[in-house]
Amino acid sequence: MSYPETKKTIRTFAMASFLNDLGSDIIYPIWPLFVTNILNANMAVLGLIDGLGEAVVAISQAVAGYTSDRIKKRKVFIWTGYVMGALSRVGYAFARTWPFLVPFRILDRAGKIRAAPRDAIIAEISTQKNRGKHFGLLRAVDNLGAVCGVLVCLLCFRLLGYRNLFLLAAIPSAVGAFLIVLCIRERNISDKKIYRGISLSNFNTPFLLFLASSACFALSTFSYSFLLLYASTKGFRTTFVPVFYLLFTLLASFTAMPFGKLSDKIGRKAVLYVGFLLWMLVCITAVLVPSRSGVLMIFVSYGLHRGAMEPVQKTYVSELAPMNYKAASLGGFQMFIGLCAFPASLVAGLLWDEIGITAPFYFSMGMAVLSAILLFFVKSENR
Repeated sequence: MSYPETKKTIRTFAMASFLNDLGSDIIYPIWPLFVTNILNANMAVLGLIDGLGEAVVAISQAVAGYTSDRIKKRKVFIWTGYVMGALSRVGYAFARTWPFLVPFRILDRAGKIRAAPRDAIIAEISTQKNRGKHFGLLRAVDNLGAVCGVLVCLLCFRLLGYRNLFLLAAIPSAVGAFLIVLCIRERNISDKKIYRGISLSNFNTPFLLFLASSACFALSTFSYSFLLLYASTKGFRTTFVPVFYLLFTLLASFTAMPFGKLSDKIGRKAVLYVGFLLWMLVCITAVLVPSRSGVLMIFVSYGLHRGAMEPVQKTYVSELAPMNYKAASLGGFQMFIGLCAFPASLVAGLLWDEIGITAPFYFSMGMAVLSAILLFFVKSENR
């Protein structure tokens, strides 16, 4: 693929990703209130619906990645994923009881079938010198779209109400699907035959070691909801706590591309270690600086941590993955990490309730150190 065409492809993916995250985060701040206050569901039902959604995300990425490699098609998964997101929000708008939400929540989260095939295209059209930059750009606009979505929600909610806001949120994803259909040209994938099935023998030792390292780190990084709750214990008003969400999302957006470019220059592992250190700084600050200034430092460090980790992890996976299993490897990686993230927040909650507010941070630091040790043994050659 020529450089101008590569540039056009990356920019199209970035714009579509921005639009989709804009739509998603228009409804993010009001979703729990809609489910509980408008549809009269209890917290258990809310947890069930959201938990089901995350399980669908994990499985759909792996299935789509494998299928994309198997049939040697990428584009159809990407635009279909955006269409599914748009249709689900229309469904939310017309829901009158909470059971009606379930199929549309599944449809919404199954839209993640777009992720692994899209990331595989980015990996295939990039080089060692710009792959981190490209994944960094994608994460930057993802986070920027999330910030803009939250701001649109805050500005328009009183004017439009729940259901009209859901309909508004469907529009950006529909436009993103149109951009993919119009601007992305399907690239021929290698004709070399793929194996009928996938087993561990298809993957090299560095890839498996990195998977183990990332799994340990996923077990250490509990949901940012815990950080928001931690902030609320330090005297911040409930209405002010969402500002911290905007803060770390903005920082992640502004730093993802610079960190990706840095990984192109100094190596993927070096930037991943920076991400580990930033997360450990979050934990150390929570333990040693239990004050308002400490909370600010926590969210600054957390935003920088996400900016460093998210693009570089995908870049490294795409480089360690076998040539014929790019999408399958990226999807499988996201599924495995997603499944490992489930018990992370559960363990953090149990430690918080049974031992104390700082216990999850001590546990997290220990798991992060183990992850860093495993990463040290990941050896890879430049491709």
